Amino acid sequence: MTATIATGATAADLASGKGHTDENFPVASKLVAARYRAPIMAFYRFARLADDIADHETASADEKLARLEAMRAGIVGTSDAEPSAVALRASMAERRLDPVHALDLLEAFRRDCTKNRYASWDELIDYCRYSAMPVGRFVLDVHGEDRGLWPANDALCAALQVINHLQDAGKDFQEIDRVYLPQDLLAAAGARTQDLGAPAATPALRKVIAACAERCQHLLADAAPFARIIADRRLGIEVAVIQRLAVSLAARLRRRDPLSERVHHGKGEALLLASGAALGRLVAR
Repeated sequence: MTATIATGATAADLASGKGHTDENFPVASKLVAARYRAPIMAFYRFARLADDIADHETASADEKLARLEAMRAGIVGTSDAEPSAVALRASMAERRLDPVHALDLLEAFRRDCTKNRYASWDELIDYCRYSAMPVGRFVLDVHGEDRGLWPANDALCAALQVINHLQDAGKDFQEIDRVYLPQDLLAAAGARTQDLGAPAATPALRKVIAACAERCQHLLADAAPFARIIADRRLGIEVAVIQRLAVSLAARLRRRDPLSERVHHGKGEALLLASGAALGRLVAR
């Protein structure tokens, strides 16, 4: 059954209640200077709500797309119906920030409403172009960083997105029938999409997950200089922390089965990795 959204309802009626502290990677942590946190958090709240809409388990695709369209209208200024979009629009106007990143993000969530399978790695990376890369690009714009940093940002953001997909592969399949693992890699390994519903991955499925994790490692290698070339010292430290956590998770996903084993970092482990990365960035500068 699909839920019917009442007339006059807003996007917030599909919110999951998840916040920035629930994410796998830091979001506007205290490493980021206070003057930059407000627009970053406005962008996060907008993105979090759009993601919740696209992932809602019972709302229909048409209902989701209508809510996302209301959010787009809020960004371009043709409607004030969605508060998170209005707040982000005001924040961007105040700082003269390009709304393209928010609009790009909505494209990814529109795809999530109707597209549940990805044919190839290239198709998955194209999805990341809209679902992940705009987030980092927005943060760079907030800090006034050179757009020449975008290629390194894009590599890191794509790796983060795919790592999240790999960690949640079983959950996404079972709860919303969405599979980001490339279908051609599954077929080549002799794995089936349905294998994601099992309590543990088959050897063939493990091969695909490990192969995707290895490709994430290549992306992270491309992003390795990123933290050092960011002009803002505090943002550079945060990026170094995120990079280090991602490198650890990608390596872990090559060894562990996310369907049956813990992949996420514990708090103590994450703190230790973050501290080492932060110190390394400070020494490098």
